[in-house]
Amino acid sequence: MDTEIVIVSGLPRSGTSLMMQMLDRGGVRAVTDNIRTPDTDNPRGYYEFEQVKKIKQDASWIPEVRGKSVKMVSQLLFDLPAGEEYRIVFMERDLDEMLASQEKMLDRLNREAGPRDDIKAAFVKHLSRLRAWLAQQPNMQVLYIRYSDLVKDPEAQASRINEFLGGALDVAAMAEAVDPSLYRNRKPAG
Repeated sequence: MDTEIVIVSGLPRSGTSLMMQMLDRGGVRAVTDNIRTPDTDNPRGYYEFEQVKKIKQDASWIPEVRGKSVKMVSQLLFDLPAGEEYRIVFMERDLDEMLASQEKMLDRLNREAGPRDDIKAAFVKHLSRLRAWLAQQPNMQVLYIRYSDLVKDPEAQASRINEFLGGALDVAAMAEAVDPSLYRNRKPAG
């Protein structure tokens, strides 16, 4: 796995920061610049790396993250250079939960959220296109993890992730990173 790059991806507010924490605790070093600090919305930090946002213009940093994990919003996956091997842990979350979380975060920042139905429709279209594209990439292996399953049974999901990444991770440490109390925008059971 030292030659592959582990990408944690998903839509905003889908659990990517939690997955970065899990991988870091499990033994996959997280690439982060710590520019965006912990806050109410992500009390354990965002695990972001600003250079990721400019990958289309400059991907020179990519070889330096082999064997490590880096977080990347799903829209940027299309810009990954073809000359590398990637293991992508893709976080999935109920779109209504995700949008509620996003709206609360934007409200705390005094920023206006767009029309929920329009955003949801755009996300559905994006995810459909992305899944089809990922399935055709020979240099990308993808493991889809549902956020609700991760919170419900962290050990089982940590085991799946460990197997996907070669079997050398500390599964118990990964599972311990999950704090169910941080699942604050849960869809009512029904």
